[in-house]
Amino acid sequence: MKKRFAIAIVLLALIGGGLVGFNMFRDQMIQQFLADRPIDPLPVETVTAEAVTWQPSLSAIGTVNAAQGVELTVEAAGIVREIAFAANADVEAGQTLLQLDDEVQQADLTAARSQLNLERATLAREQESQSRGVASEARLDQTRAAFDAATAQVARGEAVIAQRRLIAPFNGTIGLPRVDQGAYVSPGATVATLQDLDTMRVDFSLPEQALPSLFIGQRLHMRIDGDTREFEGEITGVDPRVDPGSRMVAVRGSVDNPDRALTPGQFARLRVDLPEEDGVITLPQTAITISLYGDFVYAVREREDDPDTLEARQVFVSLGRRDNGQIEVVEGLEAGERVVSSGQNRLSNRAPVTLSDTQAPGAAR
Repeated sequence: MKKRFAIAIVLLALIGGGLVGFNMFRDQMIQQFLADRPIDPLPVETVTAEAVTWQPSLSAIGTVNAAQGVELTVEAAGIVREIAFAANADVEAGQTLLQLDDEVQQADLTAARSQLNLERATLAREQESQSRGVASEARLDQTRAAFDAATAQVARGEAVIAQRRLIAPFNGTIGLPRVDQGAYVSPGATVATLQDLDTMRVDFSLPEQALPSLFIGQRLHMRIDGDTREFEGEITGVDPRVDPGSRMVAVRGSVDNPDRALTPGQFARLRVDLPEEDGVITLPQTAITISLYGDFVYAVREREDDPDTLEARQVFVSLGRRDNGQIEVVEGLEAGERVVSSGQNRLSNRAPVTLSDTQAPGAAR
């Protein structure tokens, strides 16, 4: 029994040893085969790192508003007799937009004018009498005061009537009427909105660190969602006070709106130009690989032992500012080096490569 058990153990040991030996032999042969097999170069697209003139900028988001925009209200209470505008119509400064009932006020003005004519005639008679020495100076003063009071009553009546008309304060586009003819309105009730859409302003905020770089007349570029165009403008005002809560400074810009593509209240993305800088090395952001060990690129260089063969060298870089798909390379790369711009996930350090016939977008030519 013991002899059979020992024989079984020996057989199992031989079988196990044979399997282990076979696996080791197989792995060794595979490694040898792969080591002797040449690695095919990978085609890559490259860009050339060049020292260019860099246009740094500040990015922000803001809100579009009309250069002039108000909510039109009435100054007096009354019944609407006439609405003299249509929605989205262009109106001119001084144009009558709405008329309230003013029959009582017109009657008061007529009475005031009649009284003024009477006081004017009385004053003329008194002046003639005083010139002949018939009337006293005191009576002439009383008559003159009555004439002045009648003049003031006429002016008051005209002002009251003017308050019952809504006049356009500037040229612009008027919005939807918010009252109906025959409705009773109270002072302060909004009748419509009036916006000057020819020139728009945009309000936005920037970090307080940007305050020394801002100045009146500085160029800005604006985009709105759903429109591929870029609207040009300039900074017209910078708040000298930094918000202590957000540590942001308020900025206002002016943007032309010739075709009225911009509408007050729209969300805007802005870019403010800073002074240009020469000799800045930049790369497309697609050429940068982010890792836990640092940011790096694959530079295409000649192999040291074979100048006719190109290989990808892993080069760690220090990055700076980003703008419009480009990124500044502060350290690690020299101007003129070729850098892989796409497909870095297929590469490893010192992997052989060949240059693709097509050049990546943004590459220097």
